[in-house]
Parts: sequence; structure tokens; C-alpha cells
Amino acid sequence: MARDQFQVTRSVLQWARSRAGLSVADLTATFRNYADWEAGEGGPTYTQLENLADKLKVPVAVFFFPEPPATPRIEETFRTLPDAVIDQLPSRMRLNLRKAKAFQLNIGELCNGVNPAPRLITRDLAFKVQQPVEEMARKVRDYLGVSIETQKGWASSEVALKQWRTVLQDVGLFTFKDAFQAPEFSGFCLTDPVFPIIYINNTNAKNRQIFTLFHELAHLLFQTSGIDSFKELQTNSDNSKRIEVICNAFAAEFLLPAAEFAQAREGLPANEQTAAQLASQYHVSRESIFRRFVDAGEVTRTAYEAAIKNWAEGRKEGGKGNYYNNMFAYLGRAYISIALSAFHQDRISESQLAQYLNVKPKSLSAVEERFIRGAAA
Repeated sequence: MARDQFQVTRSVLQWARSRAGLSVADLTATFRNYADWEAGEGGPTYTQLENLADKLKVPVAVFFFPEPPATPRIEETFRTLPDAVIDQLPSRMRLNLRKAKAFQLNIGELCNGVNPAPRLITRDLAFKVQQPVEEMARKVRDYLGVSIETQKGWASSEVALKQWRTVLQDVGLFTFKDAFQAPEFSGFCLTDPVFPIIYINNTNAKNRQIFTLFHELAHLLFQTSGIDSFKELQTNSDNSKRIEVICNAFAAEFLLPAAEFAQAREGLPANEQTAAQLASQYHVSRESIFRRFVDAGEVTRTAYEAAIKNWAEGRKEGGKGNYYNNMFAYLGRAYISIALSAFHQDRISESQLAQYLNVKPKSLSAVEERFIRGAAA
């Protein structure tokens, strides 16, 4: 073995690759000799190790462990979905699931196991699948203390999304965002008795992200983790499938109650233009409005699917944008605030802070400066 190469544990390499949902061929495209490393022949340089760790989203040190670390399988979190469904998810989605689990563990460590919110909605409210969706939506809106009038008064869908994230944070829910690179998936949630979290696809239109927030909230109120996809996912039971339908119905009813909808669309035809108009007015997704037309028999399923296809491009939110703005949007100010507080209380080191925020140590000063200036979350 060359002097600048490192011998790494073969089983750990295999574990990290499989965990990322990648094949040997996938990694060989970037690391020419990767197959040899897994075979125990030769090894990467330290620079290659750093790049490999970044691609597989694991610490460099893990490659030198004598065996793979005992981390919980993500399949254990999504018990409503068969293992085969999880295995077939795009590698990027499986990476997002693991990142979300890491953030959930991070919050627990940073908060010493105590949710900092004065109330926890998933502890205070619980529903059975038999309860009417209208009753669920009314109780949740009363609990959150946000009226329809307040919701309509928000200046834009971007403002509405920020406001809803703040409202949910105040009742114990941490929300994260990421560019999923898998457009068929809108978001998912991880249930937990103390630190439930919601993770949404930042490349979707803002109104769709808002809908996803409340779809996932419904999952959490049923004490289940869930994945929101434009394509129907196989579930482990009829009850799990029923919950998925109820979560969609809850999000639609919460964001635009049936009575309010009837009044708002009075005299307006059931078409794409009306759906877009009401979506803008209430900061809800066009899909949820148009689906109501389908359920009422005013629009055919074929027309609905055509409208969804026409709006597909509207889900794309533009280019990459500013790195720091994206970071604040993805992590949320609440999470960043907790991490910075732990650092200034000398409970974590600078390198640990960088790991919690998923940035390089040299970027921390810029992150804190923007946080103090009130960068948008």
C-alpha cells in the first residue's frame, strides 16, 4: 500500500455505501479504485477519504472503526411502510431520511432531552381515525391560535410559510427543508414523544410546502411517521392507507375549511384559474383546491391529472440561491439558535457546532453574523 494511502475497514465501507443507497459502480464513477478498497486492496488517500465521507454523509473517523456502528435502521421509524418500499426509494431520499434522523438526535442532545417549546401539540392533542376531519381541523386551529383572517392577511405565500414554521415551532415541532432532488416526494415526518420533526422539499412551490407541513402534522397527531409522495406508496395495512387519505383531507380542511371554501368560490367556475385564484388568496396548494372540484363531481379525474401535470413546473422554486440563505431556510432559525446557544454556553466545541450546522468551521462566523442580522429562516 502506498505511503499516503489509508487502510479502512471493508465492512464499514460496505455499510456506509449501502446506507447511502449506492452501488459499487456508483462510487467507482467518482473514486476510480473504490472497488479495490472494498476488496481490501489498497486504500484511499486522506483527501479521498474526506470526499468519500462527504458523499456518504458520515464522519471520516467512522472508516477506521473495527466494525459498522450500531445505528438504528431507518425502516424502524417508518413502520407503516414495507421494508421493500424503503429499499426502493431514491438514494437521495434515503439520505434525507437519515439526515432528518440525525437532526432529531442533534436536537435531543442540544436540548438535554427537553423540548424547549412551552407546549407540545403531539402530547396535548390526539385523534382517532374515526374522528371527522372537520373536527380535527377545528381543534388544531384553535390550539395554534391562527384564524383564517390572519392566514389570509399574510402578504405572500413565502411569508405564510415562514409564519407557519414559527407557529409549529412554538408548539414543539421542528421543521427542516432540503432540495430533495426527487420531485415526486413532497416531505416526510419522524414521530417522537419529545422531538417530532417535519422535513419538506424546498424545490416545491411555497403553497405546496405549506400543504405538506399540515399533511405531516396530521401524521404526527396520529403518532405515525409518514412520507408524502405524489405517487401512492404501498403501506403495511389498510389502516395505514386510510391514515394517508385522512392526512390529505386534514391538510385541505385545515388550510381552507369547507364552509369558507364554499363562500370563497361562490359564483366561480370549477377550473384551473379558480383554483389558482383561491390558492393565492389562502396560501394553499392549487392541487388541494382542484381536488375539491373532483370530489364534488365538477371536474373529471382526467382533467385533475392534466392540471397537476401542467403545474409540475410551478413546483420548481428557481436556482440554487445564496448558500447562507439556503442554510437558514433548510435548518430554520430555531435549530440554529439552539446550536449557537449551546456553543456560547461552552456545552459544545466549535468543531461540534460546525457538525450540528453542517458547515465548515471557517464558515461559522459568517453564519452567526447573518443570524444576528436576522437572516430569514
